[in-house]
Amino acid sequence: MLTVTSQMVAIVLCVVTMICWGSWGNTQKLASKEWKFQLFYWDYVIGILAFSLFMALTAGSMGEGGRSFINDICQADPKWLAYPIISGIIFNLSNILLVIAIDIAGLAVAFPVGIGLALVLGVITTYFARPEGNPYLLALGVGLIVVAIILDALAFKRIGSRGATVKGIVVSVMAGILMGFFFSFIAEAMGKIEIKDNVAVLEATKLSPYSAMVLFAVGILVSNFVFNTLAMKFPIDGSQPVPVSDYFKKGTPRLHLIGILGGSIWCLGTLLSFVSASAVPPALSYALGQGATMVSALWGVFIWKEFKNAPSGTNVLLAFMFIFFIVGLGILVFAK
Repeated sequence: MLTVTSQMVAIVLCVVTMICWGSWGNTQKLASKEWKFQLFYWDYVIGILAFSLFMALTAGSMGEGGRSFINDICQADPKWLAYPIISGIIFNLSNILLVIAIDIAGLAVAFPVGIGLALVLGVITTYFARPEGNPYLLALGVGLIVVAIILDALAFKRIGSRGATVKGIVVSVMAGILMGFFFSFIAEAMGKIEIKDNVAVLEATKLSPYSAMVLFAVGILVSNFVFNTLAMKFPIDGSQPVPVSDYFKKGTPRLHLIGILGGSIWCLGTLLSFVSASAVPPALSYALGQGATMVSALWGVFIWKEFKNAPSGTNVLLAFMFIFFIVGLGILVFAK
């Protein structure tokens, strides 16, 4: 499999990860103009699985280091085969809620509130599991990000009806809570990579990043028949149920490709994050990955103009939201 040993290359890949994670939501915004987000999400999931298989059978099976995709799956302990699937199920529920939040409240609200909360929970749970870093700086960084989330919610309150505001924020919070817990399963299943005699050696019985990504995608697809089917039958926004037949009747090749592209973009970012993990400092990887939250907010504010009809003073709230989030994130990295 292809691995990354250069720190500079890993940093570049982390920047690409940040852009991918912060940008895939644009495909939903494009598709939602013509059909329901639940229908978009089927193609999004197909895109994740298809792209993960493509990468596993190409980059994940090339080179002298590690193991090829098929060999890696065959040698893995059943426990480590199950963990990425469980992770995918948890992620899928949280991501469907995030997609619903984007549909209700937009990119500039769903990502800062949902992913921001996931970041806060991730810092807290990680610290209690392994008390590393300055606790006072960690608390300060978490506090600033919480303030940023509150400011973003207040800005959204100025442009939405009370019902939409409450729904959008509540769904974002639910997505963030779940998003803060899925990663530990797949991270534990991936083996450590050591370089011996200029060859990458992958830990036995565990999985390569490429294999783990495929199983993760399988968990997403399988659970989608439950979670997204429920989202179609019982829309949270109070709209009419979405018939399954609409996927085939209303779906044009262009719409299907947009959804598949969205899943591929997210999958690429996630896989690059996994692959570069062995070569980049954890603090730097952490900072660049979480910067995706601000990338998505920038798309929502400046490209999609989600706050263009907001009353006077809203831009001030948004400006301080960006400032508090970025400063809080920087403090968290420094504290670690």
